Amino acid sequence: MFMGEYNHSIDAKGRMIVPSKFREQLGNEFVVTKGLDGCLFVYSQEEWNRIEESFREKPLTSKDARKFMRFFFAGAANCEVDKQGRILLPANLREYAAIEKDIVSVGVLSRVEIWSKERWNESGDYEDMDEIAEHMAELGIGI
Repeated sequence: MFMGEYNHSIDAKGRMIVPSKFREQLGNEFVVTKGLDGCLFVYSQEEWNRIEESFREKPLTSKDARKFMRFFFAGAANCEVDKQGRILLPANLREYAAIEKDIVSVGVLSRVEIWSKERWNESGDYEDMDEIAEHMAELGIGI
């Protein structure tokens, strides 16, 4: 399980340091793809394979499924950690997530999310958490 929040920067070549806590679980090679809410999703190879399998079972007759698969898989990239603990984020993914300099890596259960610091700060409106918690309880998710 991934958890925690880490602030860091991306260098001029588009490389970012992967927090050591995340590297331990992700391994030396993993997948980064376009995520929801304007961030990037990072999956271990094992989790990516599980996701891939679940999509293979979806009918191609669903227009929404086809569109989401294009969004999710076409933007995906295998990333390999270098000796300094960095990965190179492809330009198309940096552009999608509006990543220029300051970034935030966030652990969210089975994935890591990479955010531009600006977007992360904008998304931090948690005033409606009581209402959201009620909806989560309706889904059988409680704390």
